[in-house]
Amino acid sequence: MWSNLPFDILANVFSYLSSDSLARAKSACKSWHTCANNSALWATLPRRIIHPPWFIALPTRNHGHFIYAHNPINDSWHLLPLDFIPNPIRPIAAINGLILMREAITTALQLAICNPFTRQFKHLPKLNVTRTNPAVGIIELNSVNFNVYVAGGMSEASSIGGGASYEPTLEVYDSVYDIWKTIGSMPMEFAVRLTVWTSNESVHCDGVLYWITSARAYTVMGFEIGKKNWRELSVPMADRLEFAALVPTSGKLNLVGGTSDTGACIWELSEGNNWRIIERVPQEMGEKLLGGKGRWGSINTRCVCIAGAVCLYRDLGSGMVVWRECASNGKWEWHWIEGCGTIKGMKLQNFPIKGLLLHPYLASSNFLNK
Repeated sequence: MWSNLPFDILANVFSYLSSDSLARAKSACKSWHTCANNSALWATLPRRIIHPPWFIALPTRNHGHFIYAHNPINDSWHLLPLDFIPNPIRPIAAINGLILMREAITTALQLAICNPFTRQFKHLPKLNVTRTNPAVGIIELNSVNFNVYVAGGMSEASSIGGGASYEPTLEVYDSVYDIWKTIGSMPMEFAVRLTVWTSNESVHCDGVLYWITSARAYTVMGFEIGKKNWRELSVPMADRLEFAALVPTSGKLNLVGGTSDTGACIWELSEGNNWRIIERVPQEMGEKLLGGKGRWGSINTRCVCIAGAVCLYRDLGSGMVVWRECASNGKWEWHWIEGCGTIKGMKLQNFPIKGLLLHPYLASSNFLNK
């Protein structure tokens, strides 16, 4: 019976599997392998996220052309080569099981996307305006399509003698039409802050794309997609936090931050642009992540999030604190994940990483095949 199931029914069954179970199912027979790789068929199915996301670690410096992936189902680390990518890259964010990245061989922003599990890669078209160090934001429209927003940055020096300047415009990439569109301008003050003090981590919540400044005192800048308006929000304990990051949980904008005195907390933005504490990082996990260091800022604390999970981390070998939604009861729970010290008996050197959370997508992507 199983070998004669129609592909649409079989793909529906496959959509409930975790990525490691689907990989084993693909190797069962030619029919199952063909079905699992049918991207057109998978695009018609909802993405059923019923398993914890994988943590993907990419070196921030030259430590080999690899990524390190943690499978939460069996608590194991895997090494995936990136030898199918032509040039050195820097990761930016996860999108629908894919990785958005920028090329590291040029200062001007050139974006690309890959799937490290299917080894597919694609350059995005060049931006309308050549920019250096702009802020990048992501909006997932559905399980397949997405938009990439680029704001601010430094423009190129003019050929007639003018110097480089801050670029007070915003443009958006549409994955459906594979083009960039310039959609508006911004106050010059925002352009400067997005260029100098803003990392590429963005949060989309209730029609607004948010970034947080990377220098104390922290502030939050938001772009209202529909109205094309810019706005600014204050941050709780803005001048005291030793680290701060924005995260979305349950449709709300949240902020993770910590000090040596109070530990790490999670705030939720409520009505009237007021912040309230909704959760605290367990003291023993926070101390374990600090590793004897007194301050959160001294260990370069980083945070990455995805719908249903928030992760605090340091580097490849130091372990992670994860706050995630339990699929069985809908409650949020704290977990500790050991860092990656060895893979298949091979001892690894510890080094700084950029972390991403994603749900691996093992079907061939139509978007990356264009």
